[in-house]
Amino acid sequence: MYGTNGTRMVALPRDEQEERRNNYLKKRRTQKMTQETITQVLKFRDDRDWKQFHNPKDLAISISLEAAELLEVFQWSAEDVKCEEKMDKIREELADVVNYCILMADACGLDLDEIVREKIKRNNEKYPVEKAFGSKEKYTELKDK
Repeated sequence: MYGTNGTRMVALPRDEQEERRNNYLKKRRTQKMTQETITQVLKFRDDRDWKQFHNPKDLAISISLEAAELLEVFQWSAEDVKCEEKMDKIREELADVVNYCILMADACGLDLDEIVREKIKRNNEKYPVEKAFGSKEKYTELKDK
């Protein structure tokens, strides 16, 4: 298998994979969207009487458009994996995507915590750590290690 830069990729030994995973988990910042934040997004909409325009179809279109604006940040980027100097624009566009997702969940009567937890459960079943750790393969292509 070859990486995006053309170099041959070699599978890491199991203990090294576990060490890398543990280091990643230690460095990862804890993020939590509070109910207060969700309420502020909904209040912003309600204060302007915009709920009348927020149907699932138009919100899905808006999510897609804002996601495209986030992607545009990386367009024509020679080093598409670097983003430090683009962080302000990334924050702005990512916030737009998240805001529209909150509005979409509200319009559809969905509980964000519930649907995300359900998706994590399904993904854990499709991508067990033993098979998926360090792999970019789709779940149908994963092999026992």
